[in-house]
Amino acid sequence: MTAMAARDGDTRTRLLDTALALFTKHGVEGTSLQMIADALGVTKAAVYYHFKAKDEITEAVAEPALRRLGTIVREAGAMRRRGAQIDHVLAGVVDLVISHRALAAVFSSDPGVARALERSLHDEENVKDCLTQLLVGPDADPAAAVAAHVALAGIALAGGSPALVDLPDEELRQHLLEAGRRLLGRPRRR
Repeated sequence: MTAMAARDGDTRTRLLDTALALFTKHGVEGTSLQMIADALGVTKAAVYYHFKAKDEITEAVAEPALRRLGTIVREAGAMRRRGAQIDHVLAGVVDLVISHRALAAVFSSDPGVARALERSLHDEENVKDCLTQLLVGPDADPAAAVAAHVALAGIALAGGSPALVDLPDEELRQHLLEAGRRLLGRPRRR
């Protein structure tokens, strides 16, 4: 890798980290490209060098988590037992939320993120539908489907909640898993 490519990669990484911090504080809609440039100490043109629009930045911020979510779905789908599928999806989603708490907060509360995600996922099978189907099966009754949606949304909301920011990751992980298992009617782990 050339020195210029390494520097561009570092700038892109810093840009995405800065954008996420600003999205967390101001929301996607409340964050301008100029705010990102100012926080980085670069010109707006330098931001445009890497991304043509804020939506591209939003998609790039979310991309690693979405890629991991897709992996969780594929791994769970390859498992034979329903219980193993459910446990894998639940643990995978909780781990994803814990490792991306700031992103979970933005995902859960910002309509700008939802629009960007819809665009970035339009060519792929709907990951949320796949997650729900893995949790409740293909012929789920409405109560089970509602419980799965509540579990997934609740895990994301709680994981990104400012009220729980001081809770250590492992403790939050344990509580999210227990809550998800209760909502999904899974036996308690010993």
